[in-house]
Amino acid sequence: MKKHMKKIVILGTVALLASFLIYGVVSNDTKYSPVGYSLKMDFSGEEVPTFMADVQERLDKEMITNMNYHTNTTLVIKRANKVFPIIEPILAKYGVPDDFKYLAVIESSLVNAVSPAGARGVWQFMPATAKEKGMEVSDEVDERCHLEKSTEAACKYLLVAKEKFGSWTLAAASYNGGMNGITKKMEEQQVDNYYDLLLTEETSRYVFRILALKEIMKNSDKYGFSIPKEALYYNIPTKKIVIDSSITDLAKFAKTQGVNYKILKIHNPWLRDKKLTVTTGKKYEIEIPTSGYNKQ
Repeated sequence: MKKHMKKIVILGTVALLASFLIYGVVSNDTKYSPVGYSLKMDFSGEEVPTFMADVQERLDKEMITNMNYHTNTTLVIKRANKVFPIIEPILAKYGVPDDFKYLAVIESSLVNAVSPAGARGVWQFMPATAKEKGMEVSDEVDERCHLEKSTEAACKYLLVAKEKFGSWTLAAASYNGGMNGITKKMEEQQVDNYYDLLLTEETSRYVFRILALKEIMKNSDKYGFSIPKEALYYNIPTKKIVIDSSITDLAKFAKTQGVNYKILKIHNPWLRDKKLTVTTGKKYEIEIPTSGYNKQ
């Protein structure tokens, strides 16, 4: 019995100490600050109001999720070394903030992904929207998978959204929720700030996912993603060939260029068929690698 009572006393003491450690922060007037990252964040120069309790928790959720999503986070860091050098100058050319490259990260993990709804490419355009932005989407050609052209289309969308909302943060949110969708919610709720809006789960998380990936990818060593430079993916040299007439057999065409069908498709993912029909007055640029596939 004495031993039993002693156990109860010890367990009670441990529980008391544990509750103090867990809840002791409640009696502390000092503002909570997560360990490992700063609450001072911005998106495209627009400050994140982390003084708001829900904003702080939503940011923390995405930071924790992506810090521990090791496979995907490792892969996007490796891919960024290959993809960002193509995206960055296009964003700069259109005057779109560099932070929007992280929007591409959360949209597709920097691959030509296909969503259940039919969105495709690094920037995840639906067919109708892609055509509206001047991209060709057909049985033979899908320029949603053309990184340069789809990035330009994304820039055009974002510039219109920024003009409409006056905020890069809302422009980013509208990339997920749609301009009409965001406008409707703002009117219903009588607010004009992303962080004050009650949105769908996906759109509510959207900007916070961008913020988390931006923070982790810019400071990858700090968050345990120490990837040697030689382990990153990289772009290999290519040459561009202008095509102004139809190609009936892309496999045969690839052979004439010193590569095979697989390599041709890897470097030109916008080619969807085994042939390429070129209408009068139309031209395409096909990339052919000049190294990277032969033994040294």
